[in-house]
Amino acid sequence: MYNFLDTVILDNSIRSYLMVAGTILLVLFLKRIMSRYIAGLLFRIVKKIAKGIDKPSFVNLVVSPLETFLLLVVSIISLDKLNFPEVLNIKVYKVSLHSLIDGIAVIVVIITFIWLLLRIIDFIAMILHQKAEQSHDQQDNQLVVFFKDFFKVMLVIVGLLMVLKFAFSYPITNLITALSIGGAAIALATRESLENLIASFIIFIDKPFMLGDIVKVNSITGTVEKIGLRSTRIRTDQKTYVTMPNKQMVDSVMDNLSLRTQRRAFLQLELTAETSRETIQQLILRIQQLLQLRKDQVESSSVILSDIVKNNFIVQVEFFTAPVPVADFNATRQDLYLSIIELMDEMNIRLAAKENEIVVTREN
Repeated sequence: MYNFLDTVILDNSIRSYLMVAGTILLVLFLKRIMSRYIAGLLFRIVKKIAKGIDKPSFVNLVVSPLETFLLLVVSIISLDKLNFPEVLNIKVYKVSLHSLIDGIAVIVVIITFIWLLLRIIDFIAMILHQKAEQSHDQQDNQLVVFFKDFFKVMLVIVGLLMVLKFAFSYPITNLITALSIGGAAIALATRESLENLIASFIIFIDKPFMLGDIVKVNSITGTVEKIGLRSTRIRTDQKTYVTMPNKQMVDSVMDNLSLRTQRRAFLQLELTAETSRETIQQLILRIQQLLQLRKDQVESSSVILSDIVKNNFIVQVEFFTAPVPVADFNATRQDLYLSIIELMDEMNIRLAAKENEIVVTREN
C-alpha cells in the first residue's frame, strides 16, 4: 500500500493527488459553514457603518460569492502544491500552458473577490436607501444611488488593474500615469461639468435647500422640483421651468424662502405737511389698535413716525405674521391696508402728493 501511494504519475505521487483532492473536497463540504462564519465576522464590520441592519439578510446576500471565493482560493493553493507536469507544459502563442493556467486562476480569484465586494456595497446601499425612504428629503435617495454606482465603478477599475498586474505582470505604474495625464486633460476640457458635479456633492451634503423648497437665486424665484448631478430645476412663480447650474446654486447668494420663520409686511404713509401733531399721534394709536385686534394673525408689529421731510411726515407700519401660505398672507395684508384707508378717510387725513416741477422759459 505504501508503494502504491508513492507511485509517481505526471511528476506527482498518488499521495499528493489524494491530499489535494481531500482538501478540496473537505472545503467543498464545509464551504457553507465556513462562509456563514466569515459572513458573520464581516457583518460586525458592516453594522458599524450602517446601524440597525438585518444580519440574516446580509449573510444570505454575501454567502454565495463568499463560498465561491473560498473554494477557489483553497483549490488554487492546494493545486499549487503539485508539480506541473513537464509533458503538459507546452507553449501557446509563446506562452507556456503553466503560465496561462496560473493567469486564468488569478483572474477568476480577482473577479470573485470583486463580486463579493460589490455584493457588500449593494447591501449597504439597500440599508441606506431604506433609511432615506423614512425621511421626506428625496436628495438622500439620489445620493445613495450615486455613491453606490460610483464605488462600483471604482471597484471594477481596481479589479481590472489587479488583473493586469497579477495575471499579466503588466507594469500598471505607467498605465496609472497615462490615465492621470488623460484624466487631467479631460478635466480641463470638461471643467464646467466637473464644477457642477462637485457643486452637486456640496448640495447633497450641506443641504442648503431640498426638493419642494421655495428659493430665490439671481433674481429667479421658484420651487425646486429636481436636483440633478449637473443642474437644479426650478418652477418659477411665473410657472416657467428654469434649469440652473449647480455651481450657481452654490456660489450665488441664495435665499431659501421656505426656511423663513415669519412673513413681513411694510407700509410707508407719507402724510401732508398740514397734518397736525395730534392727528398723527392719533393715527398711530388707531393703527396700533387695528394690529392688536389681529393677534391671531399678526405676531409682532410696530407703527412709528420715522421721518420728517420738507413737505410731508412719514409714518411707517411694519408687521410680521407666521410663515403662512402666500395667499393667506396677502389676504391678511390686504384686509389691514383697507382698514387703514378707511381709518384715514374717517380722520380726514390725506397723503402728500408728489411735487410737480414747473419750468418757466422766457421767449426772446
